[in-house]
Amino acid sequence: MIRPRFPSPAACIALVLAFGALATRAAERNIIFVIADDMSPTIGAYGDPVAKTPALDALAADGTLFEKAFATTASCSASRSVVMSGLHNHANGQYGHQHSFHKFSSWHNVVSLSLPRVLAGAGYRTAQIGKHHVAPEEVYRFETYLKGNGRNPVEMADQCRDFITAAGEKPFFLYFGTADPHRGGGEDQSSSRELKPDLFGNKPNRGSFPGVNEVFFKPSEVPIPPFLTDSPETREELAHYYQSCSRVDQGIARLVTILKEAGLYEKTMIVFTSDHGMAFPGGKTTVYEGGLRVPFIVRNPYEPTRGVRHTGMISHIDIVPSLLDFAGGLDPEKNRPKNWIDPNDYWKDKPYAAMENRGPRKGLDRYHGKSWVPILGKADAPHWETIFASHTFHEIQMYYPMRAIRDGEYKLIWNIANGLPYPFASDLWAASSWQAQYRTSLDAPYGQKSVGQYIHRPAFELYRIDTDPNESKNLADDPAHAEVLRRYQEKLKAFQKEYGDPWIQKWDYE
Repeated sequence: MIRPRFPSPAACIALVLAFGALATRAAERNIIFVIADDMSPTIGAYGDPVAKTPALDALAADGTLFEKAFATTASCSASRSVVMSGLHNHANGQYGHQHSFHKFSSWHNVVSLSLPRVLAGAGYRTAQIGKHHVAPEEVYRFETYLKGNGRNPVEMADQCRDFITAAGEKPFFLYFGTADPHRGGGEDQSSSRELKPDLFGNKPNRGSFPGVNEVFFKPSEVPIPPFLTDSPETREELAHYYQSCSRVDQGIARLVTILKEAGLYEKTMIVFTSDHGMAFPGGKTTVYEGGLRVPFIVRNPYEPTRGVRHTGMISHIDIVPSLLDFAGGLDPEKNRPKNWIDPNDYWKDKPYAAMENRGPRKGLDRYHGKSWVPILGKADAPHWETIFASHTFHEIQMYYPMRAIRDGEYKLIWNIANGLPYPFASDLWAASSWQAQYRTSLDAPYGQKSVGQYIHRPAFELYRIDTDPNESKNLADDPAHAEVLRRYQEKLKAFQKEYGDPWIQKWDYE
C-alpha cells in the first residue's frame, strides 16, 4: 500500500513563512497623499499655540517636518496641477481654475508626467477621494474614484477603508483631498457683528459632522498672522478657520487607525500638505509668504531617523518626482518616469486630443522638481537654494500675473500687471476681515500694509526676507539696494527661461 507523503513540520513552517513573506512584499511601499484646502502651517508641530492637531503632531514626531515648504502659486486648481504634474502651472497649462466658466486645463502632453498615471505605470493601484479640481480627466486619471463628504475627513477616511485593505499584490496610492478649511457654508448668523464671519465649512450653531468631535475656538485666543489686522472680525473668522483645520486632523487620525488595524502602517508613506495658505487677503491668491508657505510632513516608515525638523526649502514641484522615487519608478538622470511613454505616441490614435491642446514642443518631458526622499531624516541636507513662484489667474476675471523668487536672504516679487488694481477672489472680497478695514478707508491698516497699498502694488517688491520675514519694508526703490534689485531681476529671468514661462516676454515690451 502506498501511503501519502505529507510535508514535515519544518517544511510546513517554511511554506508558511514563505507565503507570509510574499504577503508582506505585496503590501510594501504604499502611499497616502493628503492635501488640505487653503491651510497654512497652523499645526501644533509648527509651533502654533492654539491648534488642536494631535494626529499631525504625531506624524511629525515620527517623520520629517519641513519648516520651509512652499506652494508655487496660491490658487486652488493652478496649485493642484503643480502637485499632480511636477511642473509649474504656467508650463503645464493650467493657468487658473478648472471648473465652470473658468475652463483652464493642462496640456494633454502632461499625461506622461501626471502623478496618478506614472504611479499606475510603476505598478500601483490608484484611487482619489475629495477635491480633484484639475483637467483634463484623462491626463490626471485615477483607476478608482471614491465618494465622500469633503467637509468630513473622518467619513472620507472610512470610505477609503476597502480600497486601502483590498487584497492583492499591488501597492496602493491614495490621493485624499479635503475641502477643509476652505471658506464656505455661509455666514455665522449667531455673530452679533454687522459683518459676520464665514463659517469655513463648519455647521452653524456649533453643530457637528457625524463621527467628528468638533473643536471650538475662542476668538480672543487665536493668534493673528502678520499679514492680517487684529480686529474682532478677523478673530471671529480665524476661530472658524481653526475649527475647520481640526477636522482635517481627525481625518488623518482615522486613516492612521485604518492602516494600523490592517497591519499597513509600517508599510505606508503618509504625506501631508496644503494647496496653499489660508483663505484671507494677504494669503490665498498672493505670492506673499502667507500665500506660499504650506505645511509639509512626511512619515516614511522605511526612514530610520524620525522626528526631524528639516530646515531646507522644498517646493510643490518636488512632489511627483519624490513619490515616484519612493515607488522605485523615477529615472534620476532624465528626471522622469523610468517607463517613459512619449505623449505623442499616447495620443496618436486619439483624435479628440487636438494638436493645439497638446502643449509646447519642449519642456513636457521632465519634471521641474526633484526628489526629497534622499533628504528625509537629514535635518540640514540642502535641497533648493532658491524657490520660484508663478501665479497668473485664480478666477478667470482675476488676471494679475506675478512671479517671485526667494532664497535665504532676499525675496523679489514682480507684479507684471501692476497698472491694474489687485483683483480679489469673490470669497476673499466678501470676507468680514477684509471688509472691516476696506470700509474704513484706503489708509486703514491691513497687515503690514494699508488697504490702499494692498490694492495698488508697485512693479517690484524686494524684501530682506531673512531679517524681514513679514515682508513689511519694500526695498525696491531704495538706492542702496539697486544692485541687489538688478541681480535678483536677472535671477528671476533665468528661472523663467529655465521653466519655459511665456510671461518672460513682458521684460521686453512692457
